[in-house]
Amino acid sequence: MWHYTGKHRPEFAEIPQAGQESVWDYPRPPKIVHDNREIVVQVDGQEIARTTSGVRVLETASPPTVYLPRQDVAIDRLERASAGSFCEWKGRATYWTIRTGATVLPNAAWSYENPSNAFSAIVGYLSFYPALLECTIAGEIVRPQPGGFYGGWVTNEIVGPYKGTPGTTGW
Repeated sequence: MWHYTGKHRPEFAEIPQAGQESVWDYPRPPKIVHDNREIVVQVDGQEIARTTSGVRVLETASPPTVYLPRQDVAIDRLERASAGSFCEWKGRATYWTIRTGATVLPNAAWSYENPSNAFSAIVGYLSFYPALLECTIAGEIVRPQPGGFYGGWVTNEIVGPYKGTPGTTGW
């Protein structure tokens, strides 16, 4: 099994072109960067969130996970779910179900209500699974990170390969 040391981009990684980022150049542990592009989340044509105050969490081998400030989210369409998970960097995640009319999307969003100190900047922010909702960044439709578990947001500016596809669990 191949193991990433974090010192240089592996040979199998795609080479980013101008205006692109390689997930293999992202740090470990992850870092938070602000993103002032317009980010929109919709389901069934109904807007769930819109902001120009997002943040991206950048972590080696994964597309960025984008978080939106709660004040820019239609919080009345979300209800706390019973599911949860644990991130080695951020801590315990709280999951959210989204309801819009007849559409119910269990565990379609998540937040860190009490993250580790290094990630306290995302308190009050939510992220959404682009596999379940239509998410856009600067008008570009986001593609979901492969694999179903991770919530990375793939756009044309991101090159991989990414964690989540078969054979990548050791990354």
